Amino acid sequence: MDEEESFEYTVGGGAEDEFAAMLFGSTESKRSKRVPMTYRWRDMDPRTAEAVWKHLGQWVQWLVDTYHLPTSVVPDCWWKHSDMVAELYGLQRAEQASYTEDDGGFGPITFHERLTSSIERMREHTARQAAWAYRPTGNHREPSRRRDGGSCG
Repeated sequence: MDEEESFEYTVGGGAEDEFAAMLFGSTESKRSKRVPMTYRWRDMDPRTAEAVWKHLGQWVQWLVDTYHLPTSVVPDCWWKHSDMVAELYGLQRAEQASYTEDDGGFGPITFHERLTSSIERMREHTARQAAWAYRPTGNHREPSRRRDGGSCG
């Protein structure tokens, strides 16, 4: 290739968007039917929540098995901790969105980048919780709830 050649070229007739979609994928007008809607936990009705919980539980088991995650990252009682549930659900949704028919090929590696960050957050969360959440007998203990109305020093 000589210095005057370029990798850029023009696609005429308004086909630029179509060409970009072909190369990089597009979420516009072509959403995968396999990826269900992402829900906000506090807005779910009981029937939806039951289905989402079941799916999340199966997915977490897959995640733990596939990536050999120890209980120091995902404890057995993960489902009792709202922040751990939120992290895992977000990660589940990111993984599912990474494998849609309209992904241009960056989704899987992006998921793994997110997974690395998520593992660190979950490890830190689990370590923080260990100080109060587990009794020497191995029984789970719920954290005390904060109450509004206290003074700020």
